[in-house]
Amino acid sequence: MNCTWSCSRGRSTHFLILLLAIVVSAISSSYAQGDGAHKVPRHIPPKRTSQIHDGFGINSDLPRDPYLPWNRWWWTRMFDAGFKWIRIGQYENSSDRTSWDWIEQKRGVFSSSPELEDAVDSLVDNGMQIQVQLLYGNVMYTSPSGKRPDVSVPEPGSFHNDDRSLYSVFWPPTTPEQIAAFNRYSAWMVNHFRDRIHYWALWNEQDIGYWNPWGNAEQYGALLSSFVETVHKTDPQARVIYGGQADPVRDFTQKAFDTCKCASGIDVYAYHTYPGYGRNLNPETMDHGAYETESPHALRDLVTHYPGIKPDIPFFDDEFNSIPSWVGSDESVQAKYVPRGLVYNLAAGVKTFVWLLAAGSDGNEYDDFGILHGLTNHDTDFTPRPVFSALQNTNAVFSDTKFDPDIEISSPDLTALHRFSESSFMAYGFRSREGKAVVAYWLAAHSRPGNASPPFNAALTLKNSGIAHPVLVDIVSGEITPVQWKQGTIDTLETLPIKDSIMAITDEDYFDWPVLPEAPSSLNVVAVAGGLKLTWEVHGGNPTGIVVERRDEDKNAGRRTWERIAALAATASEYTDSRPGKNAAYRIRAINHDGESAYSNVAQPIR
Repeated sequence: MNCTWSCSRGRSTHFLILLLAIVVSAISSSYAQGDGAHKVPRHIPPKRTSQIHDGFGINSDLPRDPYLPWNRWWWTRMFDAGFKWIRIGQYENSSDRTSWDWIEQKRGVFSSSPELEDAVDSLVDNGMQIQVQLLYGNVMYTSPSGKRPDVSVPEPGSFHNDDRSLYSVFWPPTTPEQIAAFNRYSAWMVNHFRDRIHYWALWNEQDIGYWNPWGNAEQYGALLSSFVETVHKTDPQARVIYGGQADPVRDFTQKAFDTCKCASGIDVYAYHTYPGYGRNLNPETMDHGAYETESPHALRDLVTHYPGIKPDIPFFDDEFNSIPSWVGSDESVQAKYVPRGLVYNLAAGVKTFVWLLAAGSDGNEYDDFGILHGLTNHDTDFTPRPVFSALQNTNAVFSDTKFDPDIEISSPDLTALHRFSESSFMAYGFRSREGKAVVAYWLAAHSRPGNASPPFNAALTLKNSGIAHPVLVDIVSGEITPVQWKQGTIDTLETLPIKDSIMAITDEDYFDWPVLPEAPSSLNVVAVAGGLKLTWEVHGGNPTGIVVERRDEDKNAGRRTWERIAALAATASEYTDSRPGKNAAYRIRAINHDGESAYSNVAQPIR
């Protein structure tokens, strides 16, 4: 009897069983089972802005056509990435819609544009905390010309510091009349936005070329004194920020405080760190050599001990980045350095704001600084750099945590590790609002382009963490791997990878938040026969539906509330409103079984 068929049938049966086993394994591999009862995700699940109580910050220009059109996929990505704070007020180192030259364009007449109102509403409605830096120049008041214009015409984005032209907006108020005019603008802004914005900074990098002809501590201190009084008098609940100083030079702050005599009225102190600006210097050098005898640590020490300053005054590092185009760097270095800077500052109690979401590429920084590419008319427009996902992971894991000094991290291998890596080993323990521990560790190395830095291995002992079923988390890649305590211990892990990027140890039940959908983007509205047609793009997060909202406006009634007018399938990408109200505006959001996404851009019909 020929066995060809029966043997083939046996092989086929074996193959089907094997195939079924592979399929089952593939399905179950989406989660890695730890020692406890929890299933561990293989990658860090994203945490949206609405799911975070307090976290990290981002800087962003406000939408402005044609280089930062609101109907492209960039604005909503800060909500999807889980940034909780935003710093606004400058458009690519120039003035933005919040600035004095935009708000007071005719002497004595203050007004906010509809575009500004919609952008601020979008931030608030999507759960962001806002700080605004108020630009202190207006040609009607501060120009050094003997003939000042009667109107202010806001400049395009290509207008930026250093600019000492006759009608530059970087000439500051220095006379009593100029200061009084600036304070009228400040009071109007604080009062107008008092229900939406609570943090107000006196502009930006006043110690360099943003203050013509060059940074002047005494002049800044004099303006700060009246600014503090104006803000607090206008809104006692508002907070005054000492505007972000470009360099951590103590002498400038000392002189500004001495002149101001208003230390007790400063609610937040802000500074910037770009260690080795233009070069590849690792972020930890901000306190160890990048600024020679100066450092953020020394600057904070001066501020906290200045007479009259508030106890436990918060510190904002409200511009930080490491740019891939700088000498000796690339995008892999940036993806390592920026999370390291954020977590390093978090351990010091400093809130960090990354510069920048997406560059207005008509400015003076091309496309270098954005964590999303700017508009350069290439296929890469508004797409993420690798640092974007690394920051999304950082936000998910470390937002709503605080440094816990009781968590002790040690290793018998540190001497050898330092000898072979020629870098310091850094490790910090943090604890979430729910009391869950997460330990971050990394080599404070000078990273090389192309992911060329070699990994090392070491044992770590974690005392007082309370972690029962440990997992290893790679913050850059987002990968999560269950690990085992050394046999006979409940606090020691052997042969852990030690890298020049942040690794974390936490419990397998740490990742307990639901995954909300990504926000829809690119909402457009056009008039068609029979109504207004909306089109949009839907993204990730497993949406199960789309909700359409409309707001009707008229010049007499002012802004009105949003109402839901349609609930659509997740596959929908268009909708026609057959009964639009007068001057209708629209926004949409995605939903799934766990909740709702952030809102899209606001769109009005193109008629």
